[in-house]
Order: sequence, then C-alpha cells, then structure tokens
Amino acid sequence: MGTLFVVATPIGNLNDISKRVLDVLNNCDFIAAEDTRNTVKLLNYYGIKKSMTSYHKFNEKSKSNVIIEKILEGKNVVLVSDAGTPCISDPGYELVKLARENKITIIGIPGPSAIITALSISGLDTSTFSFCGFLPTDNTKLKKKLDEIKNSDINTFVIYESPRRLLKLIEILNKTFSDALVFIASDLTKIHERGFFGKISEVLQILKEDPNIEKGEYVVVLQKGKKEFNEKKEDTCFSIEALLVDIIVKNNCSLKDAIKILQNNKSLKKNQIYLASLNLKKVFEK
Repeated sequence: MGTLFVVATPIGNLNDISKRVLDVLNNCDFIAAEDTRNTVKLLNYYGIKKSMTSYHKFNEKSKSNVIIEKILEGKNVVLVSDAGTPCISDPGYELVKLARENKITIIGIPGPSAIITALSISGLDTSTFSFCGFLPTDNTKLKKKLDEIKNSDINTFVIYESPRRLLKLIEILNKTFSDALVFIASDLTKIHERGFFGKISEVLQILKEDPNIEKGEYVVVLQKGKKEFNEKKEDTCFSIEALLVDIIVKNNCSLKDAIKILQNNKSLKKNQIYLASLNLKKVFEK
C-alpha cells in the first residue's frame, strides 16, 4: 500500500517551499493537482518532472476512487491545490476522507497558508479565531452567517473574498460591525503585496479611493469592536440566566436539574450555561 501526501505549496512566491516538499514531489509516483497548468509552473521552476492528474471541485468525488485504487496498489500520491494547503477552501476533503476509510497512511507536509500568514501580520487579536472561507453570495444565507459571527463568543474572523466583491463585502461588514477593526491582505508574498489596517469605516474609505482595488487576491481579518463584543457577552449571560429561571419555575425543579435540561439545547455551550448558573447562585445567596 502506498501513501497519500497532502502538500502545501507557495501562495505566491515560489521560493516559499521547503526541502521536504521538494523531496516528496521528486519521489512520489504521481501528483493530483487542482489545476495541472498551475502546478507545472512550480515543477518546472524546480526542474521536477512528474506525471499529474487533475483533481478539482468538479471531479473530486469521481476522481477520488481512482486515486485511492492507485494508492492501494502501492503508489505514493501527492495532493496539491493551486496555492496553499489542500482542503482549506480547496479540493481534497473527499480524497482524504476516503483514504482514512481505507486505512491509508496520510502525511501532511506543512507550508504556506494565506490564513495564518494574514493573521500573523494583522496586528489583531489571534488568541482565538474562526475561519469563514468565502461568505455566501445569497442575501438570506449571508445575513444568517453575519448573525452567527455577531453572536459568536469568538472575536476574530478570517474571510476570503474575490477582488470584484471586496468593496461590497467591506460595506456590508461596516454596516454590521461599525466598531470593528480590520486588516485586509492583498497578494500575500507576491511582488505587489499590500495591507490595509484600521477601523473598518476608515479602511472602507481608503478602498473606495483605490483605483486598483479590483486587482489581487484578498484575505480579510475582522476583529469585532469592544462595544459589540461586550454587548454580546452581556446579552448572552442574561438570556441564559433567564432560561434557567424559566425552567426552574415551569418544572418546579432545582438549579442543578435546570442545568441538565438546558444542556439539551445544542445551540448553547456548556461553559456558557455553567457561568450563568454561577451568576444565579450568587443572586440566590443574597
């Protein structure tokens, strides 16, 4: 049985590649590439000649079975996307899942990631963050997603966006998170790399005046403002406490029993319920 290597490749600068990646590319039997036309540029740059097969979002399911058969026959396969790490807003999930189901050895070869690179230079809070990928284009689904972000205990979010939709996205985010800070990275690691940082309203104005804003590839890092985040925390605590009291009254039960009942609510986290119960205990003790 062969091995599946999930390999991260440069997101712009072709020199951002490790010796280990080059060794794996040189020694594999063939490469499953999101777009062979892009991957061949990387291979040519390093003088590597390998057989490739296309593996993209339109043939992901059908092609996975073929690739798995080759690995089971003893072939070592490398999975790459056009840039960055496969499976992260890129094809690969179906293949990796099927490999797991067939007990195939999977080895990840780390490397460039637009998400981590943008976060590391953002100057924003990275203690916890959530990666959203591309937000929905459908207005109803977009509103639902923005509500999820607004009501989340997480404060920092990473979003991908295309150049033609960037301005519209920031306008929407500005209306929803008026007190937020943002860092917008354009063309990370490339010659014309740029970054925009500041209050979202100020950054929006800069983008509107930039004639080249519809060029490049964008990563948006959004940090909710203190006012918005604190209001969310206060609202959440109050609502959970109210739910606990309501359960106690309606069921004529103890706080301990109310906690157990409320834990069946999958939309609430156990630590949120626990903190709310502590607040109630303080009230009851008075």
